[in-house]
Amino acid sequence: MGRRRLVSGMVIGATVGSIIALLDKDTRDYAKDRLEVAKERSSYYIQHPSEAIENIRESVDRMNQTIASGADNAINALEQVEGTIEKFTNKNHQEL
Repeated sequence: MGRRRLVSGMVIGATVGSIIALLDKDTRDYAKDRLEVAKERSSYYIQHPSEAIENIRESVDRMNQTIASGADNAINALEQVEGTIEKFTNKNHQEL
């Protein structure tokens, strides 16, 4: 019950907010322009589905490379921290 009210409230709030925002002419013009661009792009990709699939594949490949690079950087940072901790603990053991 509470979840449904929350979702309903969010949808109603977004709808009312959008309607109020569209009272401004600049906002209406911007929304109209963005909808026209979206229509043109979707029409293009409907006519050229293989290109759409290729673009999606390239985007996923770039995302995978970014994630892999970030993981490599994190592993390198952890190895450096581990090395520093080992040096510190070995130094303390030698002093005792």
